[in-house]
Amino acid sequence: MLNTSWPDLSAPALPDLATLEHAAALIYQTLPPTPQYSWPTLNARCGVEVWLKHENHTPVGAFKVRGGLVYLDTLRRNEPDVRGVVTATRGNHGQSIAFAAARHGIPALVVVPHGNSMEKNAAMRALGAEVLEHGDDFQESVEVADRLAVERGWHRIPSFHPLLVTGIATYGLELFRGAPPLDTVYVSIGLGSGICGTIAARDALGLTTEIVGVVSSAAPAFTRSLEQGRVVSHASTTAIADGMACRTPVADALAIVAHGASRVIEVSDSEVEDAMRALFADTHNVAEGSGAAPLAGLLQELGRDPDPHHHRSQHDRHGGMGPAATTGGHGRRVGVVLTGGNVDTSVFARVLR
Repeated sequence: MLNTSWPDLSAPALPDLATLEHAAALIYQTLPPTPQYSWPTLNARCGVEVWLKHENHTPVGAFKVRGGLVYLDTLRRNEPDVRGVVTATRGNHGQSIAFAAARHGIPALVVVPHGNSMEKNAAMRALGAEVLEHGDDFQESVEVADRLAVERGWHRIPSFHPLLVTGIATYGLELFRGAPPLDTVYVSIGLGSGICGTIAARDALGLTTEIVGVVSSAAPAFTRSLEQGRVVSHASTTAIADGMACRTPVADALAIVAHGASRVIEVSDSEVEDAMRALFADTHNVAEGSGAAPLAGLLQELGRDPDPHHHRSQHDRHGGMGPAATTGGHGRRVGVVLTGGNVDTSVFARVLR
C-alpha cells in the first residue's frame, strides 16, 4: 500500500536520540512516564503477547500533551513576548495546547468544528482556553484558526509540526525501553504526529520494529494519499474516531510514514467499537475511538474474534496464534498504543450497550 516514489519531496529529518532525551527531560518536569502493561486477558483474546502503551494516563487523557509541552516551551523561549496562541482541533491537540499554554501564562484560542465532543470542549475551557465552534469539519476549523491568528496577531500553532512530533516521540522511547523487544507496533493515524513520533523513537534507538499505521476506513485520505504518492483530500464520515477524522493529510507526515512504516491499514467504525469494548472488558480502561483503533488493526490482521465472550474458543480454533499471526512479522510480541481515553460519556455508554 505504501508508495515511496514521491517525486517532489523526501521524508524530513527526524529528531535524534539526544533531542528526544532532552524533550523527555522537559516533559518529566510536568508529568511522569506513562506505563506499558501486558494484560493476560488481552493476550488471550489476541493470541499474541500484547504490550499496551497507556497514553490515556496523561493529565489530559491523551498523548498529545507531550507535543504541546515541547512546543510551548520552545515558543516561550524564542518569542518571550508572544501575545497568545491559536490552534484548531477535534479535542486532544487542543487540550494539549491549552494545558501547556496555561503553564506559561499564554492565552489560548482553540477552534473546533460544530458537533465536536462536548466533554473535550468542556475540558479545554476548564484548562483556560477560549473555545470557538466553527465549521462543519476539522479542515474548516483550520481555515478559521488561520484567519483569527492574523486578526489577533497571535501565534498560530499547527496540528502537525516537528516540535509536536519530537514531544510525542517520547512515549515511543518509554514503550521501546519499558517493554521487551517488540516485533511490531500499531499506531492510529489522524494527521500523523503519533506514528511519526513512533517511527522517530524506533529509528533513534536503532531498532528494526515494524510500525503499522491504522486509519479509519471512513476517513481514508491518508491511505489514498499514500497509494497515489501525493496529497489527496477525502471526506471524513467516521462517527466514532474523531481523532482520525483527517480530510487533507500533511505532506511531511505522509513522507515520513511512506519511508518509515511497514504498512497502513484501514479499520471500520464497527471494528473500532469492538476494540473499545474489548479494551474495557480486558483492561478496564476507557479508550476513545482513535485510542482503540490500533487494537482494531491488530485484531483485523490476526483474524481474531473481538467478542469478549468468544476469545477463548477463537484462540483454540487458530491454534493460539490466529491465521495472520505468523505473517508480516507481528506474530511474537506486539505493541499497541492506546492514544487516548477522551470519549463522551453518552457515546461510550452506547458502545458498551
